[in-house]
Amino acid sequence: MSRLARKVAAGAALLAISGMAIAQSAPPPATAPWNLDPFPSTYHPLPRSDLMLRHATILDGAGKRIEDGDVLLRDGKVVAVGPHLPNPGAAREVDATGRWVTPGVIDVHSHDGTYVLPLTTIDHDSSDVAELSDPNVADTWIETAINPQDVAFDRALQHGVTTMQILPGSSPIFSGRSVVVHPVHANTVAAMKIESAQQGFKMACGENPKEQDAETHRGPTSRQGEIAFIRRAFFDAQDERHDWGRFRGEGQSPRGHGRDDGRGGGGGPPPHRDLKREALAGILAGDIHINMHCYRADDMATMMTVAREFGFHIAAFHHAVEAYKIPAMLRAEGVCAVVWGDWWGYKMEALDAIRAEAPLLDRADVCVTMHSDSPAEGQRLNIEAAKAAAAGRRVGVNIPEERMIRWITSNPARVLGLADHVGTLAPGYDADVVLWSANPFSIYAKADLVVIDGAIAFDRAAPPKQPVSDFELGRKAVRP
Repeated sequence: MSRLARKVAAGAALLAISGMAIAQSAPPPATAPWNLDPFPSTYHPLPRSDLMLRHATILDGAGKRIEDGDVLLRDGKVVAVGPHLPNPGAAREVDATGRWVTPGVIDVHSHDGTYVLPLTTIDHDSSDVAELSDPNVADTWIETAINPQDVAFDRALQHGVTTMQILPGSSPIFSGRSVVVHPVHANTVAAMKIESAQQGFKMACGENPKEQDAETHRGPTSRQGEIAFIRRAFFDAQDERHDWGRFRGEGQSPRGHGRDDGRGGGGGPPPHRDLKREALAGILAGDIHINMHCYRADDMATMMTVAREFGFHIAAFHHAVEAYKIPAMLRAEGVCAVVWGDWWGYKMEALDAIRAEAPLLDRADVCVTMHSDSPAEGQRLNIEAAKAAAAGRRVGVNIPEERMIRWITSNPARVLGLADHVGTLAPGYDADVVLWSANPFSIYAKADLVVIDGAIAFDRAAPPKQPVSDFELGRKAVRP
């Protein structure tokens, strides 16, 4: 039985028991309610072709650099990486002499499809990036707001992006679920959605939510109010997790951080469905990844304290302009820092940023990744990494290309829970690969070939095989 079929079957069982009385003998559902996906993926790769990229400089995403190396792709997977590889099966060979090969670029923080440029107005009528009705909109799924016709997807693809996480905006404290997609042409988000990605969730601290709530008077208006709000919500989520655990026979104690009280049990009517509490219960269970919008070092330290109190893990702090002040804390907690190359000064909590943040964090052995937060920046993540590395060299921190590439490949894959699937060129990994015309950290480099799941999704030397977005109609064709 396929994973999708199992999810559908589990979802049907849970819905059936949630809306009516059930016999005492009916077994509880096998899947926790927060793990059910009401919007299943329908993604299918484009027609694949086996490829052998020959004589390239290879950055494998795991810290290794191979000169005059080859990469063999077959049946949608990386089969072999190294010099002078044999070509059994007569895969199509591409001469990559003088060019570079890397894993596909991964953008862990995008708003493509929800904050579509150009905007006709600057009010919320033209954006679906955030639901502002409440500081807790944990029941929302950003994929229900995405317009797949946004030209930003195609632009990102043409610049080497093969995977992206689309996040809701940061005005609510609990902002809702994210979605991870391939930026391929599709008429629905489901046809872009990566099924193997762990479910993600956006939270926000600091200026954004407190200023929004000060305007609407629907929630906290200060940092201390935000933390009190968060703690109350997670205490409720502990009860929610306990109620479902008891129903499913897992014997969890209330407000006990998920510890088993040994009671076992199960049966009886299911708990009342509360989608907000369920989402937060999934965070406490470790089933949903937290992406935390946070700028200041003190805010990040506070949120890590809250996470320890309730026993959940923060996958990454996004924006994180002051992460360079607390590398030991981030390293100890295993939290990644998602940063820019040189964005700062546009609001108070962004004033103390430094250009060399990424290399300084890397030197401290902190997981660091670049991100876009804008459709324009999403086309240039390799250059964001290059700018940050150049700033590092100016202060005496020299990060080589084979380590830099992790900032836009394997480290973001870790944030998304996809570290065993993408972000690295190694046997068994998905064949998400970019052939660059030159050193990818050069402003002159272009993505010559972009491969997703072993299929050529973009070829700079060939006309597009897929129909263009409706928003491209009437525009002059521009090739990168």
